[in-house]
Amino acid sequence: MLNILVCCANGAGTSLMMKMTTEKVVKSLGIKVGKLHHCSLSEGKSSATQFDVVFCPLNFISMFKEAKGVHVIGLKNVMSQAEMEEKLKASGVPLD
Repeated sequence: MLNILVCCANGAGTSLMMKMTTEKVVKSLGIKVGKLHHCSLSEGKSSATQFDVVFCPLNFISMFKEAKGVHVIGLKNVMSQAEMEEKLKASGVPLD
C-alpha cells in the first residue's frame, strides 16, 4: 500500500488536478493507496518523509533532496496520465 503526495507551487489548483490524475493512474495499475494528499511545495517539503512517493513539477524536484527513502518523481506535464504512469513504473517503487 502506497502513500502518495502531490505538490505544486501553491497547493491549490494544479496539485488538485495532479491528485485526480494520480487517482486514475493508481486505479489503472491496480495499486492500493493508503494516503493520497495534495499540498503546496512548502508543506510537501516538510512532510515528504511520511510518504512513499512524491509527484511534483520537474523544475521543483531539487526541493526534495533531503527526503531520504522517498521516491520523488518530477513531471514535465503534470496533467499527463501517460507520463505519470510511465515514470511511476520506472521509479522502482513496489507497485503491488
